[in-house]
Formats: sequence, C-alpha cells, structure tokens
Amino acid sequence: MKKRWMVLMGGLAMVLGALVLHGGALQAKAPAGDEALYKELELFSDALSIVQADYVEEPKAKQLMYGALKGMLSTLDPYSQFLDPDSYNELKVETEGQFGGLGIEITIKDDLLTVITPIDDTPAYTAGGKSGDRIVKIDGQLTRGITLLDAVKKLRGKPGTPVMLTVLREGENALKEFTITRDIIKIESVREARLLEDHIGYLRLSDFRENTPKDLSAALAKLTSDGMDSLILDLRNDPGGLLDVAVTTSEEFLDEHQLIVSTKGRLRNQNLEFRSRRKGTVSELPLVVLINEGSASASEILAGAIQDHRRGIILGTKSHGKASVQTIFPLKDGSALRLTTSKYFTPNGRSIHGEGIVPDGAVPLEPRREAKDAKEGAMKSEELFESIEHPKEKDKEKDKSVEARIAKDNQLARAVDLLKGIKVYQSSLKAASARRLGRVLAGSVDRGPD
Repeated sequence: MKKRWMVLMGGLAMVLGALVLHGGALQAKAPAGDEALYKELELFSDALSIVQADYVEEPKAKQLMYGALKGMLSTLDPYSQFLDPDSYNELKVETEGQFGGLGIEITIKDDLLTVITPIDDTPAYTAGGKSGDRIVKIDGQLTRGITLLDAVKKLRGKPGTPVMLTVLREGENALKEFTITRDIIKIESVREARLLEDHIGYLRLSDFRENTPKDLSAALAKLTSDGMDSLILDLRNDPGGLLDVAVTTSEEFLDEHQLIVSTKGRLRNQNLEFRSRRKGTVSELPLVVLINEGSASASEILAGAIQDHRRGIILGTKSHGKASVQTIFPLKDGSALRLTTSKYFTPNGRSIHGEGIVPDGAVPLEPRREAKDAKEGAMKSEELFESIEHPKEKDKEKDKSVEARIAKDNQLARAVDLLKGIKVYQSSLKAASARRLGRVLAGSVDRGPD
C-alpha cells in the first residue's frame, strides 16, 4: 500500500514539528539480526499473555499496543516517538502555525525536561521562562521519566486555563514556580525586519515553517528597496523546523551550487546532499549571524552553511546542538511513528549533534535586570535573550530610537559595530583599487602612442 511520509526537522520534538511530503511505498524492512529479534518477540508475547490473563482488570488491546509502541520508541532517543491519533493530528495542526499552549519549546536533555526557548510574545515568554530551564514539575507532578509527548499533552490545553511549572534554573539553587495562563499561540517566522543605523538591515527568524521562504524573500526585498547594504540575521532562540525550508532559506545567502547540508543514515536513500539551486538575493552583502543556546536544528543548518563557506561571521554563544532528522511514518489507524532516520552534517562534514555551532566571535548576552519591586520585595523576571524588545505601550515612543534599542542588546550592538568596520575596510580596499587603476591609466596616457 502506498503512503506518504514526511520528514521533520524540529529544535523541539513536538511543539515545532512540521511536515514535508514525499511519495514512496513503505515496506517493512527486517533488521540485520532477524533471528535475535524474533527470539525477543517470544518474550514480548509471553509478557502480553500474562498481562491479558492475570491483570486485575481486563486490559484493552489497543491500550496495550499503544503502550508497548510508546515504550519501544522512547528507548531509542529523545526525538523518536509513537504518536497516537490525537497527538498525530495535533502535530499536523501545528504546521498551520497556530495552536493552544504556553509558547515554549522543550526537549529531553540529560534525562530532564528542558526548555530550548520560549517563543516571543507568548505566555511563557511574558512569564519569564528562560532557555535552559529544567522543568521538574508540571502542576505539582514530577516530570522524572516523562516523554516529550506526555509533556506536550500536559502543557497544551484550552486557552485561558492555568498551568503551574516548577523550574530549576542554572546558577540558582532555589526552585522557581511560574503559573502561566494558556493562550492561542500564533507564530510568525519573520519576527522583525527593519533598517538600523548606517543602512544595516536587521532580520529576525523565529522558526522554519512552510511560509518562511516566502516571508523571508518579501522582507529581504523590502529591506533592499529601503537601501540595505549589509545585514544582521538573528537566529537566537530559533528552535528550527523543516529541513527543506532550512535549505531554501539558506539559498538566499549563498552562491549557486554550494553545499548546504548532507544527511547520513543506515539506508542508502537516506544519504543525501542539499545544494543551493540559485544565487541568493543577498549573497554578496556583508553578513553577521547571531546565535545562542536556543538556536537549534534548522537554524544550525543555516548558521553552519554560512560559517563553513565563510559567507558571514557567526556571533553570540554556542548553539543547542540538535542535528538529527526525524521521519513521520503514518499507520493505518491514524497513529504514526516519528523516527530518527538520519543525522545531518555541515558542508565541511561536521557533526554538531550534542556539540552545537561554536560562534566565530563569542559574545555572551548581558541581560538587563529590572529594578527591585518595592511591594513584592523580589526581582522581576529578566527579559529573555531578546535582540529587539517588544515594548509595552508606555515604552513605545522611547524605543522608536534605534540607538536606544541597540543599547539594550550587547550582542546586537557588537554585530552593528562589526558590520560598520567591515564596510569601512571594504571602502578602503575599493579606494585603493581605484587609485591603483588611476595610476595605471595615467601611466598609459603619459606614454602616448608608440
């Protein structure tokens, strides 16, 4: 039976999963150790028979099968999962860019439920969630041993309902508790595109969805028409998205036929190379890319391609380090398997899984701290690794000043200074070249005809 399967690249397993459809027949492939597998299946069959015969209540067959599949996939890696029909439908709904929840990207790291990044302007962001937070309880229940699927189910819910998170933050001994009200999460890939000082363009990507290439192209065209002559691409707290979107997005910044990413798996058809199919619209502009520990997956593909081809300068802090490819295999009852089928490598063959992209220039963020609240006697939440603040109404007039906004973000300020220096250097080279050409032409005129 022919089915369609989908390749996913997500900085976070369930929240930002998206689908890329490919035609193909799914055929069961026996692993190399067939005999060993079939022998172990006898053990499973024996256990199943005992549960069916002796459990205190008569178990439901589908519940047993779903539980077995969930357990099997969870033993592989944090990203492989069994999706029951409801979870699979939720995954497909997410590709539309809107869902109910907290707006928080999560993963399993060191066996702990960990925040990759809160999404801008969402309840998690507003409440003060932070990249690297370890969620130890959800509504008072310990998360030890929880799967990503179960965590997402607990965090999702009807808009307007509260959920309490107990968080352990790096560098702090005391646990923090956040009561966050769920809301409809709407995600726009291009968070902001504007000119800064000295004709420097600034563009921030929040993720890599189906609409990202179109939105990015439009934003770059607008910045170019406004006089942009250099660009800062902000990938901080961008957890990733679709593999093919990462490739198409990277094309905007590279020359034609350049290798962007390669994938390698157990099967020959999983060993692929993805190259740029055209010359990018901004492939010659001076470029700085900002990353941090919240930059994962597809954003690491883009940053890695730019770094390996020496196309631009990577600034910030080391990225998350998620370099595996998941494939969705739909099953006949509406459920699905989300299976890690390959790993990806940068153009120079680097595997950054668990390692991350190391920036060319390390620039730790220096977050602003709010003044102490006199009534509550406690520090207000820090603003989270934000490159451009989304101000409250009372702050809008003040923050219209480009200088004021850059002053709030030392990483962005460093990128601006770097591009200014690059442009000065390029101008001096052009001037020197022009002078040399002038001297050559002058010497030709002085010699006169032979």
